[in-house]
Amino acid sequence: MQKLPTIDQLKSLPEADFIHVINTLFETAPPLQKKLIEHKPYSSYIQLIEKSDEFIKQMNLQDQIAVVNAHPRIGAPAQTLSEQSKKEQGSQVSKEVLERLAILNKQYEDKFGFKFVVFVNGRSRQEIVGVIEQRMHNTKDEELKTGLRDMILIAKDRLSKLQ
Repeated sequence: MQKLPTIDQLKSLPEADFIHVINTLFETAPPLQKKLIEHKPYSSYIQLIEKSDEFIKQMNLQDQIAVVNAHPRIGAPAQTLSEQSKKEQGSQVSKEVLERLAILNKQYEDKFGFKFVVFVNGRSRQEIVGVIEQRMHNTKDEELKTGLRDMILIAKDRLSKLQ
């Protein structure tokens, strides 16, 4: 998707197309899709993202984890990434960094029970290695809140690039 439809166009889209737009902002997260469909229309994309944040905070633990797990792993093979994630995760990276990310992703998921999510915001994957290592010292609750917060930041960043 090169550009998002206007908010007026979004209001009249068929459900499948509406979901495609939601997935562009948030990846494929069925619990969030369901809530956003139930409460449409939205007056702006900012309102849609703010409501998403509210809905996520009200979800049970299982649904919150499903929302976090919608995001791809940092350092995942390019063919498994959405168009937006490919752009966000950047270009070439050394084999050593990719291997380290794979190990850290596994350790993180084993410890917390969900994927590591971070708003990359132009940082290299080497820099993200340090972020994962640092966040491994947090509690599960802290990490879930951080991952969900970063998902909202990612959606806002995507919105700014696709409008």
